[in-house]
Amino acid sequence: MTRLSVNINKIATLRNSRGGNVPNLVAAALACERFGAEGITVHPRPDERHIRYQDVYDLKAEIKTEFNIEGNCLEQKFVDLVLANKPAQVTLVPDALGQLTSNHGWDTIKNKVYLQEMVKVFKDAGIRVSIFVDPIEEMIEAAAETGTDRVELYTEAYAAEFGFDKEKAIEPYFKAALKAREVGLGLNAGHDLDLNNLAYFNQHIPGLLEVSIGHALISDALYLGLEETIKRYLAALKA
Repeated sequence: MTRLSVNINKIATLRNSRGGNVPNLVAAALACERFGAEGITVHPRPDERHIRYQDVYDLKAEIKTEFNIEGNCLEQKFVDLVLANKPAQVTLVPDALGQLTSNHGWDTIKNKVYLQEMVKVFKDAGIRVSIFVDPIEEMIEAAAETGTDRVELYTEAYAAEFGFDKEKAIEPYFKAALKAREVGLGLNAGHDLDLNNLAYFNQHIPGLLEVSIGHALISDALYLGLEETIKRYLAALKA
């Protein structure tokens, strides 16, 4: 079964809007685990507008499920943070400084040598590495040459097209999944997956190991409650 990793960035955003420690990020992460989430994801950025660097240390000390830290390895502070905490997985995302949210994958052809170097840094520390990529077969082939363990498919395009033509929306992701399997890469996915489009995606993507979901899940929790929301996302992955 595909694992659900809950991205808790938006809980940190709410906390930071008032200062202090309400809602408590660690307590929220532990609640996600208690309600069935199989991983916790954070994506610290240099301005710490949601996840603070200290949050990573606090979470690492408490959570029991897989810890996934996303971010841009071009930032040395991020590299140092990951190496200091040694999560189960690091996901390398090519965000620009000040970027609102992730909006593209790595050009693994252009950046192959650099990514080879960074993948080695993290794997030498015993950390599983995933590279954020668009659903382009050539990018997945080049990702395999970096030594990464997995790729994470950037799913915004799928989510945007899903309501108009789900078969067209899924096609490049299905082909990307086949290519990942062909070149021996594990497969993750994330960005704008929600209760409307998740089950279909999971059913049609062979070998999908993990989805990382934050914005939609936390938004749904405002109406449904966190426990019920996680229950529904898990059910979508079993459908």
